[in-house]
Amino acid sequence: MTRKIRATAAIALIGATALLATGCSAGGNASSGGSDGKVSMTFWNNSTTGPGKAFWQDTVKAFEAKNPNVTIKIQAIQNEDLDGKLQTALNSNSAPDVFSQRGGGKMAAMVNAGQLLDISDSIGSGAKSGISEGSFKAFDLNGKTWAMPTNVDPEGIWYSQDLFKKAGIEGTPTTMDELNADIAKLKAAGIQPVAVGAKDAWPAAHWYYNFALRACSADTLNKTAQDLKFTNSCWKAAGEDTKSFFDTEPFNDGFLTTSAQQGAGSSAGLIANHKAAMELMGAWDPGVISSLTPDAKPLSDLGFFPFPEVSGGKGAPGSMMGAVGGLSCSAKAPKKECTDFLNFVTTKDVQENYYKAFNSIPANKSAQSVVTEPYLTTVLKAYNDAPFVSNYLDTLYGQNVGNALNTSVVNLLAGKGSVSDIVSTVNQAAAKG
Repeated sequence: MTRKIRATAAIALIGATALLATGCSAGGNASSGGSDGKVSMTFWNNSTTGPGKAFWQDTVKAFEAKNPNVTIKIQAIQNEDLDGKLQTALNSNSAPDVFSQRGGGKMAAMVNAGQLLDISDSIGSGAKSGISEGSFKAFDLNGKTWAMPTNVDPEGIWYSQDLFKKAGIEGTPTTMDELNADIAKLKAAGIQPVAVGAKDAWPAAHWYYNFALRACSADTLNKTAQDLKFTNSCWKAAGEDTKSFFDTEPFNDGFLTTSAQQGAGSSAGLIANHKAAMELMGAWDPGVISSLTPDAKPLSDLGFFPFPEVSGGKGAPGSMMGAVGGLSCSAKAPKKECTDFLNFVTTKDVQENYYKAFNSIPANKSAQSVVTEPYLTTVLKAYNDAPFVSNYLDTLYGQNVGNALNTSVVNLLAGKGSVSDIVSTVNQAAAKG
């Protein structure tokens, strides 16, 4: 993931990522090394169904075949539960051996707490040559590398080409005015325009993230990651733009109780079953959508376009929200076995299988040749052309600020808060550390 200007924590993952757990506390999953040289680890991942679940099962079997001294037990955890369980494990000294890494302020907090393994001297030659320097920069801090990039997840709007045609929409919107006009056409055709899983908070907050990306300069976004002071006027401007969009009532019926990725009634499920026309989400979304179609196959009319431009902002046109998916080893992990697994996951064959399972762009450049779906090639082009890619704000600014931001945006959407509340709430969260 990267080119041109990127935030230091430029991109982190949300797609399918893995967790290897260890611990000695009650209820923990302990990795162990016996006197016979055997090592046992537990692998947590957020792929609970379908091709993603099968991918990790097959990948672990292949790794074990090449490393007969290592046994990995798989446990799948629902994505929305992952961060909380991980934080609890880290804080209780029962941290996973290897786990999904989102970068940004969350990673910095782990590094500062001494909870991560420095993998700088364990990155294999294949990973070094196959993965871009920019992708590794997403996980660099204090001159060291703390995670292995696995996949690239730029964000934008996924849409049904069939529903657009039904509403008489030609092409895709490039400005917010054009998006609003298309939403009006969809409503006139009796089609729910935009699906959002506001029950999970973060999907709704991503609208604010993208408005902030348009309103704020790259320097402001990066400076705020250092001082956590949301004093620039662009933060309020982004809130005003978000409220103006929310006031057009673009979302699906019952959006406040709609989940993001679980079941046919989720926001991804509404797209998968042609119940809504659009969803703002990262590049892992096609895989989730395909798992929720009636035949559990990729949505044949799926399309993609970047978040529209907003007039008057200080963000460079074409800038994107995005994430680099990664795996970190905990500080207490068996270093050789843990980093061997990280290197294995980035090999060309495994990366190609990753793409086939998740429809998500692999980090290894040699594996990106298998990306043929028009919507993903569109994503790659927009990503490669972007002058700046920012990590998701709840990751970039850490857990406390991120949670406060997500909650305050949902409150705005629910009519329980104001634009000013967003700024004041995140400033209060930042002050608490």
